[in-house]
This record gives sequence, structure tokens and C-alpha cells, in this order.
Amino acid sequence: MGIRDIWLDPAVPVVLRSSVTSPFGRKLRMAAIELGLADRITREHADTLDAQDTLRLQNPLGKLPCLLIGDHVFYDSWVILDLFDDLAGRDRLFPAKGMARYHVLTRAKLADGITDAALLMVYEGRFRDSLSPRWLDHQTGKIHRALADFEAQPPAVNADIVGITLACALGYLDWRAPVAWREDHPTLVTWFEHFAQVVPSFSQTERTNA
Repeated sequence: MGIRDIWLDPAVPVVLRSSVTSPFGRKLRMAAIELGLADRITREHADTLDAQDTLRLQNPLGKLPCLLIGDHVFYDSWVILDLFDDLAGRDRLFPAKGMARYHVLTRAKLADGITDAALLMVYEGRFRDSLSPRWLDHQTGKIHRALADFEAQPPAVNADIVGITLACALGYLDWRAPVAWREDHPTLVTWFEHFAQVVPSFSQTERTNA
């Protein structure tokens, strides 16, 4: 039985283990809404710091998001996004093949790198008794270089993988504020505000609405 057959079987539960604060989980929730898959998914909170959470049994790395389709387990967010795009018929989130696919994936990974670096900065402050200025500067540099790249070459305002990933990254920067970004990136601010207006899934996945 293929993944599509399992997905279409209403007797098979589909569960997304994540948290409402995870930017990577938000990315999946946005994609599911945009692809018309959200009604099939039950969301279940996961706590990466809880040793008793079954997340560590489902994903040995203890990381979220994690998608359970019956007895099948999928992680991380990029694997699940590819699965979603397959279920939706391909070419919805990113091109199925060719040079265009790899350009899109590269831009999306750049946007994801903003989130990765921001998370590392947040964790540095949360879990270390003594902060490392050198480490924080290293992560800050990643964020500012990536933002400058998008400032010079903003993506189309579309609910594709680049738009969704970048919007989630910028939303996380606004919320956790590891760096100040808006003043130096007016083009990106305009892009972000426009994206939030024309892509309903962004506001639908705000923490207050999740």
C-alpha cells in the first residue's frame, strides 16, 4: 500500500507532533493549509525537554516536528514537506525536478538558516549559565547576511516553500527578537507585510490562533 492510499484511508490516524511555538512546525501547518491537507491532520503537542514524552520513541533524536501516519513515522520538516507536496500532486510547494527545483530549495534553505541561527541564539541564552559572545556573533552574522541576501532578492509573494519558510523565519525573529532586523531591511519588511495579508495560513497559524 502506497503513502497516498494510507493517507486516504480514514481509519488511519495522521498526527503531527509539534508545538505552537515551533517555527518548523508552523511551516508544516501553513503548508498543510495551503495544500488542502490540514483537515486530515490531528495536532498533538510535543515537548522536546520532557524525557517521558513519546516523541523520543517516535524520533530517536527527540526533535520536532514529527509526522505519524498510522505506523509510519516521518521527520524532519523537509521530509514532511516533500511528503505533503507529493500528496498534493507535486509542483505545489516546489518544482518536482530540474534546475528550478534546486534554486528554490537553495533559497528555502537559506531562509531556514535564519531560523536555525535564531534558535541557537535563543537556546544559548536559555540553557547556558555563561553566554559566549563569539558564538552569538557567529549566529548573528549568519542572520544578517541571509537577510541582506533576501533584501536584495526578495522572493515572489507566494505560498510556496520559499515564501512559507521565509515568513516563518521573520515571524520568529519578530517574536523572539534575537536581532533587530526591520530597520535595515525595508524591502523585506514590505514583502513580509504583503505576504501576511495575501497568505491566510500565516495569520491562521499565529500562536494565538493555533
